Amino acid sequence: MNQLNTSTETNQATDFAFSGLSPDTVLDALESCRIYPESGLLALNSYENRVYQFKAEDGQRLVVKFYRPHRWSDEQILEEHDFAQELAAADIPMVAPLAIEGKTLHHACGFRFAVFPSVGGRQFEVDNIDQLEWMGRFIGRIHRVAQSKPFASRPQLDPKSFLEKPREILTSSTLLPSHLQTAFFAILDPLIAETQSRYKATSLIRLHGDCHPGNILWRDGPMFVDLDDCRMGPAMQDLWMMLCGDRQQQLLQLDVLIEAYEEFHHFDNSQFSLIEPLRAMRMVHYMSWLSQRWQDPAFPRAFPWFAEDKYWEGQILALKEQMAALYEPPLKLGF
Repeated sequence: MNQLNTSTETNQATDFAFSGLSPDTVLDALESCRIYPESGLLALNSYENRVYQFKAEDGQRLVVKFYRPHRWSDEQILEEHDFAQELAAADIPMVAPLAIEGKTLHHACGFRFAVFPSVGGRQFEVDNIDQLEWMGRFIGRIHRVAQSKPFASRPQLDPKSFLEKPREILTSSTLLPSHLQTAFFAILDPLIAETQSRYKATSLIRLHGDCHPGNILWRDGPMFVDLDDCRMGPAMQDLWMMLCGDRQQQLLQLDVLIEAYEEFHHFDNSQFSLIEPLRAMRMVHYMSWLSQRWQDPAFPRAFPWFAEDKYWEGQILALKEQMAALYEPPLKLGF
């Protein structure tokens, strides 16, 4: 999932940010960097930005990423690029932007964009214990590099941007059916309050931020992509999305992850209590992200169910289940 940065978002809901990004505009932008596609442009699965794969005339397979206007500042994007290059320099398999004429961030035709090498692979299997062990080691290596210094411009993962502002967006959304609003906010508000009371995040470090299986390609090992949501936050944010299944399965997965992680970096065990608050924050944030992006024509096409009663009825149930999960004893090692 590409998440909305509500802390820096300034564009209006009625402004379709990519309306001027035509194929000719993409080609003109690439040509400004002296890159000349030989093949057609293949649109990749990205909603927050626009991403295209192509083959250049020199035979290289490349990907160009156009950043959504107004979402990040140039300084924040450059911090993303610097972090990716720092990780790649440490022999961590992170896809980093190419430096073209000494720059990774380019401006053309009213858009900002970056060019990356194209990498292939299959999706990471969350239920594969061997692959999970690999992931633990590499996330430990990422965090060992990440803790060396903080971000200066990127935001923090915090309740204000992942709970309070999303709640404001959902309050004004016309997509939430009127006859479900009372029931929806009757569970959302206590969930937000409970999550805020339990989210005690310390030892913040630079994070991948959106380390879910869709952002991991598997070849002879993991290849990490898409640092678009990198930010400061607790280490657990880059680990909990690896967990799936029932409680016993998650306990086993967590044990494998942390044991492998600690081969390269110490893990603060107090962060086990953050798993369910972080899950709740992602749930609330995701709904607000879809709501605020609804004017982008790509969203109704990709998420038609978001405007249906059935979806919101399901979310009321999911929020109730998440509230119950907040009261369960935290997952921890030594089970």
